[in-house]
Amino acid sequence: MADETLTLTLDSGGDVVIKLRSDLAPGHVERITSLAKEGFYDGVVFHRVIPGFMAQGGDPTGTGMGGSKLPDIKAEFSREPHVRGVCSMARAMNPNSANSQFFICFDDATFLDGQYTVWGEVTSGMEHVDALPKGEPPATPGKIVKAMVS
Repeated sequence: MADETLTLTLDSGGDVVIKLRSDLAPGHVERITSLAKEGFYDGVVFHRVIPGFMAQGGDPTGTGMGGSKLPDIKAEFSREPHVRGVCSMARAMNPNSANSQFFICFDDATFLDGQYTVWGEVTSGMEHVDALPKGEPPATPGKIVKAMVS
C-alpha cells in the first residue's frame, strides 16, 4: 500500500501535509481518513493551541467535548515518540476513548509516549501549524478549511 497523506488546508491559506502511519495505528488512520473523506473536518477549528506543546482540533463543537457519531476507537499505542510534527489522537481518561479529536505537537512531548496513539507526522507545512492562534480556546481560532486524503 502506498503511503497515504492527509492534507489540511488551514484558513491561514497554508496546507499542512501529514504522512499517515497505518503501520503504527491502522484503526486510527482508517477513522481519520474516513472522516476526512466525508468532510467531517471541513470548517472545524483548533480549539486548544498551547505554545511549545500542541495544537488540538477535530471537535465539530469547537469545545473539546465533542466527537463524531462513530464509536470510540481502541488504543493503538506504540513506541513512536511524540516529537515536533507528530500527529496523535486526543482522548479522555479512558485509553480507549479516542474518536475524532487529534493534536499536532509543536515541540517534543515525550511524556505522552505510550499513552496516546500516534497516527501521522507532518512532512510539510508545519509553519502553518506554528501560526495558529494560541489559547484554550483561542479568541479567534484557526480552522481547517478542507481536509483531503490522497
